[in-house]
Amino acid sequence: MSGSIFARHAYLPDGWAQNVRLSWNDAGDLIGVNADVQAGPHEIQEDYVVPGMINLHSHAFQRAMAGMTEIAGEGPDSFWTWRDLMYRTALRITPEQMQAIAAQLYAECLRHGYTSVCEFHYLHRAPDGAFYANMAETAERVIAAANETGMGITMLPVLYSYADFGETALRDDQRRFSTNPEQILQLVQQLDSARNAQVEVGAAPHSLRAASTTQIRELVTALPVNRPVHIHIAEQQKEVDACLAYSGKRPVQLLLDTQNLDQRWCLVHATHLDKAELAAVAASRAVAGICTTTEANLGDGFFDLPDFIAANGRFGIGSDSHVSQSPIEELRWLEYGQRLRLQGRNIASQLGQRRVGDYLWQACLQGGAQAAGRRVGQLACGMRADFLVLDHLHPNLHGLPATEVLNTWIFAGNDNLVRDVRVGGRLVVEHGHHVLQESIQAAYLDCMRTLRSV
Repeated sequence: MSGSIFARHAYLPDGWAQNVRLSWNDAGDLIGVNADVQAGPHEIQEDYVVPGMINLHSHAFQRAMAGMTEIAGEGPDSFWTWRDLMYRTALRITPEQMQAIAAQLYAECLRHGYTSVCEFHYLHRAPDGAFYANMAETAERVIAAANETGMGITMLPVLYSYADFGETALRDDQRRFSTNPEQILQLVQQLDSARNAQVEVGAAPHSLRAASTTQIRELVTALPVNRPVHIHIAEQQKEVDACLAYSGKRPVQLLLDTQNLDQRWCLVHATHLDKAELAAVAASRAVAGICTTTEANLGDGFFDLPDFIAANGRFGIGSDSHVSQSPIEELRWLEYGQRLRLQGRNIASQLGQRRVGDYLWQACLQGGAQAAGRRVGQLACGMRADFLVLDHLHPNLHGLPATEVLNTWIFAGNDNLVRDVRVGGRLVVEHGHHVLQESIQAAYLDCMRTLRSV
């Protein structure tokens, strides 16, 4: 339904503005963003309003295993040993459980300030490896969870045909993921009926390990124009070495040489790039999808953020495996990782924006919106009315000049300072509490009791 609020301070595309009225229509689009106005006598008034963040990379089902893999094995642990544990979890989840897990995750993400998610979804088949009678059963369940919670979503059915470079046959424990380009295009076509202002549908070749360059080109060429395309790339050094052994090229260079990389693309992780690859990705206008907490959890390495910024590269953040559901933690450790790597301070900044928190928030809003392929990420007319109301009474923010809010929010303390959240104008979080939190959590707990009892 239509509505409006008055913000004493609102974070607009050009930065903080004072005395702003935000108005939206029944469709959930902003139709008025007017600064330097007077509040009406009965108008809702807030102190600090900021646009919601876009989570550009999510595997919702992995929320069910967060915290369960922190036990050392007999040999060295790595991404690859974690992946084996992840496969075992993936083989057990039913469609009903998928929806319960995704709803719990999205409610948590909303409470912490994400208002859109890009779901990199590859559990298409039943545990026995056969498609469900409804081929899009699990993807539709995840979209239903987003609709229930109020989360905007870009659904990305994943092309996953091979276990490794050279078109190696899938392992048995990868049987739920198995798809070819034709099947992914069929899924996209079926899911298109769900598209609206809150739901977009793109596609995602899983990686150069799991899809051939010919398959990727076939899929991207056949997708409707301007749909988002996401891919895992160069996450681990072992992947880079395997790609070199297979093709004589590093992963990003192989992608650049075989695909028409442009702003439709989101390169997830892109951790291990050489200088030439970094410059080429920046020049392509593709988005680098950085998932700091997951990359730290899995021991991936550090994205070269300063050089990417210097090349005017576009980037955003994602929670990926959901060891954290907070964009604040993601942004904080994106900056802190660079400080540790370079032994310096205040790395993420540019001429014209020296406040690190403001630079990171604005850059990730823009990169995330591009990766999502939706009208999100800014408080401007024609965009979705997706915004956060911060808790101005919290000691960290109370009485703070607006220019210091983002830096303080991101770099001071661990309390969640998001008080209210609206998505498409719909109130989904009030006083830190999701409006359906009890029922969503009850379904999740039932799901987890079953999964943990096996």
